[in-house]
This record gives sequence, structure tokens and C-alpha cells, in this order.
Amino acid sequence: MIKPDFILMTRLSAEALRSGVNAEANEERALERIAGACPGIEWKHSFAMLGQYDFLDVFSAPDIETAMRVSALMRTLGRSHSEVWPAISRKDFHAIIEAIA
Repeated sequence: MIKPDFILMTRLSAEALRSGVNAEANEERALERIAGACPGIEWKHSFAMLGQYDFLDVFSAPDIETAMRVSALMRTLGRSHSEVWPAISRKDFHAIIEAIA
């Protein structure tokens, strides 16, 4: 069974960006908490970005409930704003379009 993919968009607060060491420690702490509370998560990609968000992460989860746990956990950690979006491949999207056209 293929696990659904999700996009995690994160914008750090100014306070979180003041120290690179603290930012890295906070990121490690967040990933440890997510790994413990959200079994079955698989991190696929992590990117630092320019623009409205500082980070874009792609992960797969066994189900929507687990992805919702990731979202909720990120919000409890503070010092950032995050959003989790469901995503499918372009190939799968084209198959959907073909099926309804």
C-alpha cells in the first residue's frame, strides 16, 4: 500500500532565527517528538527556502490522522507557523483528470 504524501511548510519566528545553534536544536527536538508520536512517518525531502516560508518538507504518512498529528505537534512546539498540505504526484493527478473528462 502506498502511503499518502504531505507537504509541511514552516515559517520560523524572528526569535527562532536569532541563533543557528538553537534553531538546529529545536529542529532536532521537533523531529524526535514527531518520530515518537507519529509512527510510520517517512521524511522524503527537506528544503530551506526564500519567500514566505523558511522550510518545505515532504513526508509520507500511513493515513490522514497521522499527518494531522504532525501538524498538531508542530503547532505545540511554538516559535514557528506551519501548515500541512496533502499532495499527489502529477501522474496521479493526470489519471484523475482523465477519469473524469
